[in-house]
Amino acid sequence: MVLIVKFFAAAFGFFGIIFGAFGAHRLKRILPPEVLNSFETGVKYQLYHAIVLLILGFHFEFIDFTERMIASTMIIGVFLFSFSIYALCYGKAKNLNLKFLGPVTPVGGLLLMTGWGILLYYFIVK
Repeated sequence: MVLIVKFFAAAFGFFGIIFGAFGAHRLKRILPPEVLNSFETGVKYQLYHAIVLLILGFHFEFIDFTERMIASTMIIGVFLFSFSIYALCYGKAKNLNLKFLGPVTPVGGLLLMTGWGILLYYFIVK
């Protein structure tokens, strides 16, 4: 599990930089500011959680169920939160109707909050 968490930390960091550059250089020309702000929020959350997962990957052994749940909820949460935002913004840029993805974003946000909540619990109990 340690390698999986470090892998996702590196992948989220790598792709976060790529998506950030894509938003700043390509999407900036074709998206209205409010849609671009949403895209940038997805990038920020992805990059923040890449850093957190990297730190967790070096400090946790992931033998404990709680440690595995923290990482799992954050990884899945980033996918659902950030990548649904990317898809929605890209859909607007290409005039695609991807509104069915709208409810996915808050589910991802809820998973991110759950991961942080479990981490808080972990620090209080340990």
